[in-house]
Amino acid sequence: MPSRAEESRDQTMEDAPDGVASPALESKSQYDDQFQVEKQRLRQLPGSSRTAASFEFTKEDHTLGNALRYVIMKNPSVEFCGYSIPHPSEERMNLRIQTYDDVDAYDVLQKGLNDLMDLCDVVLDKFITARDEFRKDAPSG
Repeated sequence: MPSRAEESRDQTMEDAPDGVASPALESKSQYDDQFQVEKQRLRQLPGSSRTAASFEFTKEDHTLGNALRYVIMKNPSVEFCGYSIPHPSEERMNLRIQTYDDVDAYDVLQKGLNDLMDLCDVVLDKFITARDEFRKDAPSG
């Protein structure tokens, strides 16, 4: 607990007038307005090889993890594919891919991502078609 002598040395500071920012914040704001820099969201984890690789996705969870694992396991060249969320409070998802023979795990990941995008496009198209038919057949009012 501070003594009275220490308390008397405290000084009150005046607030900066409205609309005045520090130069450091001002330059950062100008930089952010000019360039939208997004941190890399996918990286290869250490210890990976050509046919067995682990990847870390940031800002992803079970939604992508389970769907991507399912699509990648449909590939007959894949021996194993699994994902994990290291800790629930961290926005990270790890994906492990192991392939047979001399198949590149990076190519399998790329194909899996493309196949998942194609699957999402098909689902979206079918949904829009069904919605439009429902609206057409539904009575107005």
